Amino acid sequence: MTTNLTWHQSQVSKAERAQLKHQRPCVIWFTGLSGAGKSTLANALECALHARGRHSYLLDGDNVRHGLNRDLGFSDADRVENIRRIAEVAKLFVDAGLIVMTAFISPFRADRQLARDLVAAGEFIEVHVATPLAVCEERDPKGLYRKARAGQIPNFTGIDSAYEEPLAPELVVDTAANDLAGCVELVLAYLERRGII
Repeated sequence: MTTNLTWHQSQVSKAERAQLKHQRPCVIWFTGLSGAGKSTLANALECALHARGRHSYLLDGDNVRHGLNRDLGFSDADRVENIRRIAEVAKLFVDAGLIVMTAFISPFRADRQLARDLVAAGEFIEVHVATPLAVCEERDPKGLYRKARAGQIPNFTGIDSAYEEPLAPELVVDTAANDLAGCVELVLAYLERRGII
């Protein structure tokens, strides 16, 4: 690790960037099993925020693995590094004054805590998309559960790799019990209560 580095302080502050956008920056961290509806919900929320004139960006698990994290696999160590990189990118988006959404399984509590610790208090909103495994497996939008059950995908979260549910998330959403519009409204209402939007 290089030690000859100095943080360059920008003359424009995070608060000034956020004020220009008329919002409070934050990370909305969607976590849950594959097929829980994280990406679908985050995408619908981004559309709703855009319609309200808010400045946001969505970091999706599969999309990030096409570029920034394409060198990583799915071992526990690679999953940890995947989330570490995403957390650092999310921190930069928050500094830019944006509402950034992340849609990642992010199975380990310690990694989600690391992401939380990178931003200021109140800037991290953990949303547990708590859709039951049976529903996720029935949906199986990418055919991954079928492959995992057949032994074709090792270390698959929820099957032969652990998912550590959040202990105290800011929000819990079950996409099996609520329709998409209702889930989006739940998150929007929370953001309004917190004065983020």
